[in-house]
Amino acid sequence: MTRLLTAVLAAFLLIVTAFGVLAQDGAEPEAERPPAYVVRDDGSPDYAAWDRVADRAEQAIEQDRVSDKVLDDLRQELTDWRNLFSDAQKENSLRIDTLKTQLSTLGPEPETPGSEPAVLTQRRSELTTKLNAARLPVQEAEEAHSRADVLIREIDALMRSRQTDQMLALGPSPINPALWPQAYNDLKTTLGLAVSEIRESWGSDAQRQDLRSDLPLTLLFLVIAILLLVRSRVWIMQLGDMARARRRGSARGVIGFIVSIGQVLAPMVGIFVLMVALNLAGVLGLRGQVIADVLPWFGFSLFSSLWIGTRLFATEGGGAPLIDMPRAALRTEARINVALLGMLLGFWPILTNLSAQEGYSAGTFSVLAFPVILATGYLLMRMGRTLNNHIKLQSEGDSRTFRERAVLLMGRACALVGIVTPVLAAIGYTTLATSLLFPMVLTMGMISVLALVHVFLISLYGTVRKIDETEADQALLPVLMTSVLVLLSLPILALIWGVRPTELSELWATFQQGFQLGEARVTPRTFMVFALIFGIGYVATRAMQSALRSSILPKTRLDKGGQNAIAVGVGYLGIFLAAVIAITTAGIDLSSIAIIAGALSVGIGFGLQTIVSNFVSGIILLIERPITEGDWIEVGGQMGYVRDISVRATRIETFDRTDVILPNSDLVSGVVTNFTRGNSIGRVIIPVGVAYGSDTRRIEAILREIAENHPMVTVDPPPSVVFQGFGADSLNFEIRAILSDVNFMLSVKSEINHEIAHRFVEEGIEIPFAQRDIWLRNPETLTGAAPAKPAEAKDTEAAPRPEAAKPAASTEMLTSEDMDDLSGEDGDD
Repeated sequence: MTRLLTAVLAAFLLIVTAFGVLAQDGAEPEAERPPAYVVRDDGSPDYAAWDRVADRAEQAIEQDRVSDKVLDDLRQELTDWRNLFSDAQKENSLRIDTLKTQLSTLGPEPETPGSEPAVLTQRRSELTTKLNAARLPVQEAEEAHSRADVLIREIDALMRSRQTDQMLALGPSPINPALWPQAYNDLKTTLGLAVSEIRESWGSDAQRQDLRSDLPLTLLFLVIAILLLVRSRVWIMQLGDMARARRRGSARGVIGFIVSIGQVLAPMVGIFVLMVALNLAGVLGLRGQVIADVLPWFGFSLFSSLWIGTRLFATEGGGAPLIDMPRAALRTEARINVALLGMLLGFWPILTNLSAQEGYSAGTFSVLAFPVILATGYLLMRMGRTLNNHIKLQSEGDSRTFRERAVLLMGRACALVGIVTPVLAAIGYTTLATSLLFPMVLTMGMISVLALVHVFLISLYGTVRKIDETEADQALLPVLMTSVLVLLSLPILALIWGVRPTELSELWATFQQGFQLGEARVTPRTFMVFALIFGIGYVATRAMQSALRSSILPKTRLDKGGQNAIAVGVGYLGIFLAAVIAITTAGIDLSSIAIIAGALSVGIGFGLQTIVSNFVSGIILLIERPITEGDWIEVGGQMGYVRDISVRATRIETFDRTDVILPNSDLVSGVVTNFTRGNSIGRVIIPVGVAYGSDTRRIEAILREIAENHPMVTVDPPPSVVFQGFGADSLNFEIRAILSDVNFMLSVKSEINHEIAHRFVEEGIEIPFAQRDIWLRNPETLTGAAPAKPAEAKDTEAAPRPEAAKPAASTEMLTSEDMDDLSGEDGDD
């Protein structure tokens, strides 16, 4: 295998050398097109000649009788003139700016004549005269440029109108049987003439003599061409399998994609070698040469479609295809459909070139083109159905991703175009059908190539980063790179769908002109300069910040908060300076930006006042540093450690390990408690309650001893014990101690409480619990007995007692034991 590839490579080098020699012998250098405009001796445009050209263009547009070729030439001439006028507008720019500066130094012209010195008035008049004289050529160029631009736009509109009329023109119907005999006779005549041309070439003595002299080289080229066309794809596939077998992970996809491109390049080399062999043989006649001229496009279309079908549907190298089908038969069918589409796409230029060469009538061309259109539409419809079935098997309804929805939409578009275009061609709209059908095929091919390149970029990113393809697929960089490729492919798609190159060049010229920003014009060049300078300044600023944080500031005596404030301040200042330098270097007038900033200030004052308030508060926090990273603070009911101070908000981490984002304005205007500001020393208060009857002096001594023995409690100042007072259930004491690190407050409380409980058990000191007396109204209801009547009420039962004679209360105080006796349940329940 290696020897075979070496031999093929050597033959390829020989072929390229021979082909280059033949190309140099047969080609002549193309003369450069002279400029269409006329200039004077001083280099300025000849406006008299321009007026003649403009009048001729206006007359051609009004009459609308000239051909498209004449209009193209006329448009190119107008474009040359417009470019000349565009350059002329830049003349005297330095002189004009100098005169404007001199006039500005004289100040504004007074409203009352004669109110300023005569010397200043005379000087102002001289400068104004010079300024008007310097502006005159520029104004003439601006007027001519505007006229040329209008004429170019009118020509473009006229050619678009002609193109639309040609596309929508109704021609002969190919299903009309009356057209079939003429089409058959025309095709038969063309084939007969082609065979006659080949026979005449073989019958010429001079041609036979040339063939005998070049026979060895011709046979060599012919053999190499046949080998490359027939076997090169198989060799490339085998080479790819061997290369992938030695790689793992994402590298297999990279190697496989790069090697697979040879499946297109090697056969294309075979086609060029075949053309060289045919030219050496000299057997091609006029009609054979017409076909040979389009043969490279036919080969490229065919072999590209084979490559796309293999990469999309085949399990090449053991990997999963991009579009996975449930059965191998469906994958094979899809690959065949793609290959046939490529073959028909390559055959279409051969048919159109032959039709133009032979001068076929519209009826003959429609009859010959209809089978190609019908077959292409049928294959495109099947491809659309294949894509739809693939997506429907993958997902359903709302669960589909954006990519799946896009593929489903493309499948439906393919199916629709595949059905509609043969119907249009059958009616007689052959031009409209071909304008929809073949661009759709090319568009699907380009989208397929972009999808394959996206997969390649994912594999390449995974190889460079040394990660698997699943993780690389989630990365942003491959998506951005594919997006750039999609943007770059838009002009190609525009050309595919019939946009003329002159329209694209006009769009590009408009884009290069940029837009006006105040008195400055922002162009792509201006933007690139701004982006480059700002990018350099941004990178330099970040590098300076990194150096400050890692090397310079740690060697100073500043605390962490001060170091962070300096680093952040340097970042803001560096970005601001980078923006200013980039704007001035790009040539953008800052005064125009000041006008826009003034207009935006109104919106900032109303709609963005909260954001601006937080931004200013963030700067205040970084300068005054009332809090720094690592501080333990409490603000607005939130308590935790400060983890990050940004321009808009501050992030604190609570003791629950959750992040709380606080606006900076709350930290500046609100009440903030900083437990660790300046140092970590803080006080802890531990309440303790003992039972009534305990020796208070003994309790105080025990608590003081426990506090003094804890290692986190400072000696100076020493801890203190306060007899706080008499509570409802206990005698209340407090331990007040200063901790060397207040961040350990909870652990210190826990350890001291454990020690208090242990010592109180040893000393026999009771820690009370709350006791409550329960008073019940009508306790007899618990036993079910009837309430007793008062004795004095027996004799006077009929007479009501005065309200004042009622008992003062009908409640009894019951203990917990009484409650248990009355309820008949034990105390545990």
